Amino acid sequence: MTGKKPRVLIVGGGIGGLTLALALHARGLPCRVYEAAPEFQPLGVGINMLPHAIRELTALGLQPALEALGVEAREFAYFNRHGQAIFAEPCGRFAGYEYPHFSIHRADLHKVLADAVANRLGPDAVRLGHRCIGVEQDTSGVKISFEDAEPATGAIAVGADGFHSTIRRQLHPSEGVPHFGGINMWRGVTRRKPFLTGASVTRVGTVARGKMVIYPIRQFDDGTQLVNWVTEQPSDDHKPNDWATPGKIEDFIAPFADWRFDWLDIPRLIAEAEFILEYPMVDRDPVDRWTFGRITLLGDAAHPMYPRGGNGGAHAILDAEALARLLDGMTDPLAALRAYEDERLPVTGEIVLTNRDQPPDHIIEAVDALTGGEPFDRIEDVIDPAELAAISDRYKDIARYSLESVGR
Repeated sequence: MTGKKPRVLIVGGGIGGLTLALALHARGLPCRVYEAAPEFQPLGVGINMLPHAIRELTALGLQPALEALGVEAREFAYFNRHGQAIFAEPCGRFAGYEYPHFSIHRADLHKVLADAVANRLGPDAVRLGHRCIGVEQDTSGVKISFEDAEPATGAIAVGADGFHSTIRRQLHPSEGVPHFGGINMWRGVTRRKPFLTGASVTRVGTVARGKMVIYPIRQFDDGTQLVNWVTEQPSDDHKPNDWATPGKIEDFIAPFADWRFDWLDIPRLIAEAEFILEYPMVDRDPVDRWTFGRITLLGDAAHPMYPRGGNGGAHAILDAEALARLLDGMTDPLAALRAYEDERLPVTGEIVLTNRDQPPDHIIEAVDALTGGEPFDRIEDVIDPAELAAISDRYKDIARYSLESVGR
């Protein structure tokens, strides 16, 4: 880009907003992040960072820090509700990718990003306690207004302010309430000895009869791990979608009372949790526009999706890379925002819809339908494993982390 470089104002200091700040800085583009919270706190539980996301974080020099804090995943493993193995396949570098797959605590990932922003862009790069209440634009730039702070002006505004985005609400004022999928989630973390390979991203059971996703996110010197787990169960009602809502074991334990397998005692895993959080399975229908002149959306503000398949955070990171690349490579910043929307909106919209009906654990649903949910003698007598691999490959293609698209 020639001439004066546009100053980018980023609303939201989450995974997407901080990654965008790093990606812009790496290209010499000035920016500042405005975060509503008065301080960053270690919130959330586990997150899977697949090779397509790690490719971009590696380009930003963050892979060593992630490797020190997370667990490099070795495999995806699928089981029925009886603990019988259905399908397994290697992941990350163990599947031939150039980049690893890290399972990591969301707070650890956020700290890596926040520390890098502070070290590279300076301590004033992130302005905390700046709750956005609206954004205006004219032919010369944008002005963001805040609840208890002076307005900020720049050339471009990026709404990276999450599921409850103020900027999305301003751009799409007639959008309805979030889409509730009739499923509630409970999540927790438990410190325990490793199970299976010690680095398995494990899916067990089905939503209708009890489903869990379990994987380690932190390794301790004594050989134990912090294991993240989540269950999805049908529900007619739900609480507000707030990641900090505490959950109660008695509300969800019933399907898992006898899930004591030779490879993991799941009732004990749940009982020994450090904490439990409750969250409804909600997303929003894809919209037809993110970009309005000098304003655009990114991450959950652009494409809030079910937390399945490791794609919410990953595609916020991919959004950030694309937007920074296009702003750097085009002389007209407004044209860059339109090109960003053209590149990213169709991809993420397809993932939003796929996550509702055919996420990765559709593998287990397919087997459950064939067996009536009962035990089997040999999986090969139920279904050709190649058909299960095809289900997995289809999701990778849609989510853009197939081996061909990410690179060996």
